[in-house]
Amino acid sequence: MRFLPVFLDLQTGPIVLVGQGELAQAKLRLLLSAGARVRWFATDNKYDLSGFDADAISRVEKASGDPLAVHLSNVIAVLCAGAGDAGHAMAARAKAAGIPVNVMDEVSHSTFIFPAIVDRGDVIVAVGTGGNAPVLARRVRESIEKVLPARIGDLSALIGAWRERVKAKLPEMSSRRTFWERVVDGEIGAAVLAGRKNDADRALENISDHDAFASSKGEGFVALVGAGPGDPDLLTVKALRVLQDADVIFYDDLVSPEILDRARRDAARVSVGRRIGKPGIGQDNINKLLIEAAREGKRAVRLKGGDPFVFGRGGEEVAALREAGIPYAIIPGITAGIGAAAEFEVPLTFRKQALRITFLTAHKAEDAGQVDWTTLTDTKMTVVVYMGISAASAIRESLLKAGRASQTPVGVFARVTRPDSKAVVGMLDDLPSLVSAIESGPAILVIGDVVAHSLPWKNANPQEFLNQLMMAAE
Repeated sequence: MRFLPVFLDLQTGPIVLVGQGELAQAKLRLLLSAGARVRWFATDNKYDLSGFDADAISRVEKASGDPLAVHLSNVIAVLCAGAGDAGHAMAARAKAAGIPVNVMDEVSHSTFIFPAIVDRGDVIVAVGTGGNAPVLARRVRESIEKVLPARIGDLSALIGAWRERVKAKLPEMSSRRTFWERVVDGEIGAAVLAGRKNDADRALENISDHDAFASSKGEGFVALVGAGPGDPDLLTVKALRVLQDADVIFYDDLVSPEILDRARRDAARVSVGRRIGKPGIGQDNINKLLIEAAREGKRAVRLKGGDPFVFGRGGEEVAALREAGIPYAIIPGITAGIGAAAEFEVPLTFRKQALRITFLTAHKAEDAGQVDWTTLTDTKMTVVVYMGISAASAIRESLLKAGRASQTPVGVFARVTRPDSKAVVGMLDDLPSLVSAIESGPAILVIGDVVAHSLPWKNANPQEFLNQLMMAAE
């Protein structure tokens, strides 16, 4: 490690900025956003402060004279951006005076470098690559941004506000450490991250026995998490965060291995899913496992393909958790119908053509028989059928009997968002043969005129696709 990460206290003195143009402006924006006072030597004598608020402008000194001759005794650091040879000379002077200096994109003239920064208030993450690859540092920063809670700075501020009071109650450092671990990992920390800081303050105020709080196992918790249709990059930030914090994960068969790989490495993983034609452990047993895990003080995740509340039995699990008095959270996921629409460019609604969407499920022919298909014959309604492979023939017959036209466009979209995804499009009359062509599920059926606007339809019927676009434009 050539460069030691440090954090400068910008309240102890000014920063000298030497340079011009957009490069200097970029450094100026960064410094002012961090609350710095800046002494700016614009080498072109153009001091453009447009776009800054009054407070920021008040912290900028438009310096005059030669920066190589001015007094530097109270300066924290020197930055040169867009300064050319003047920057090199200024760097030499700063080095001679023992002042940290950075010349933008020139490591050989610098004694420190700027990292890529994740700013969450009191929580700052700095990412460096030794000055070799700033673009790579930004990519790493972006990855951190995705998983770092937006209000983690508020949690740090809360801990800072209570730190001395807790220290007075718990003189032993080890006890304080476990106390704050309980706060950060438990309901108090969750309240802050959810924007309920007042609840967190009240909870800390209500702790009567700090030793007991620190030594207790803690309250368990269940998160019902939507894993999306398969692509791990479609996990929400909150879902990823919960997976990386889980003690145990109860997952369905439709959850891809790539998504499980995003979970905490040492979390226990329990398969509780079932596929059509194969036995499962049953919903009551799943509910029991979730409740038992929480009562053991574990952070449990119920991981479901798609979204927990779209044919995922999330409502039944919530009811069981409520009845048992178990804390829980619901983290939505991208449901498979939306995933299919995005991947294959199927606009589930379309102005003047498709004004309504119906989502339904039909595992088997008898499930299809329980649907009132007469309500689904409107040509301006898109019908999205989950788990409809086995019932394809019954779905076709039921819709045709109810009055839906045999030439209604349909699409069968299998294993959506996964590397082996496949789409087959055609007419309602051909639905069973289309299902046979996708080889295996899981699959979504989309029925309605919108399918004729999809990318697979364009590829299979280019002229008809153009006709559809012309009709839509009229």
